[in-house]
Amino acid sequence: MHKALSHLTAADPVLSKLIATYAAPEFTKHTDYYRELASSIISQQLSVKAARTIEQRFVDLFDGTFPTPEQILKKDIEELRAVGLSRPKATYIQDLVCKILDGTVQFENIDSLSNDEIITELTKVKGIGVWTVHMFLMFCMARLDVLPVGDLGIKNGVKQLYGFVELPSEQDVRYIAEKNNWHPYESVASRYIWLSLDNTSPAT
Repeated sequence: MHKALSHLTAADPVLSKLIATYAAPEFTKHTDYYRELASSIISQQLSVKAARTIEQRFVDLFDGTFPTPEQILKKDIEELRAVGLSRPKATYIQDLVCKILDGTVQFENIDSLSNDEIITELTKVKGIGVWTVHMFLMFCMARLDVLPVGDLGIKNGVKQLYGFVELPSEQDVRYIAEKNNWHPYESVASRYIWLSLDNTSPAT
């Protein structure tokens, strides 16, 4: 992290001020990739509190333990909906576990893949888009060079910090990152952009 902060401080005067203001973000890797993706589907477009409530009900449906893919397939859509999942989300979770079981999605060698390769693999699952994979790469795999160009918080932060009159486009965000030499620490830069909005987590 020291290397990342030194790089960004020297490369970008705007980030330099943020780095001097806020504590360094932490990136902690964990490898429960299946649960992370299932949880991300559950939490889409929900407040943190609502997402936690529904995920707990979901786990309670399986006697208090996060279910295996095989256990999920034994439940029908209506049973999953009964705990608060929308029909699309119930379908997405079933699609995830089906793709895990048939080998379409594999986690054994995922650490060796590039960010773009992981995006290609995981977006095969219904309900998992590029933004979800960006969050997965940053907050689960703890990769330091991810630029979540579609995140609303990042766009709002870039607008405020870099003088945009209107909300910047994804291409605008890429331009700012390239112009200010965020690579190879785009995740770290993004965390500071969120912090500038007094956020500790991304905006959907």
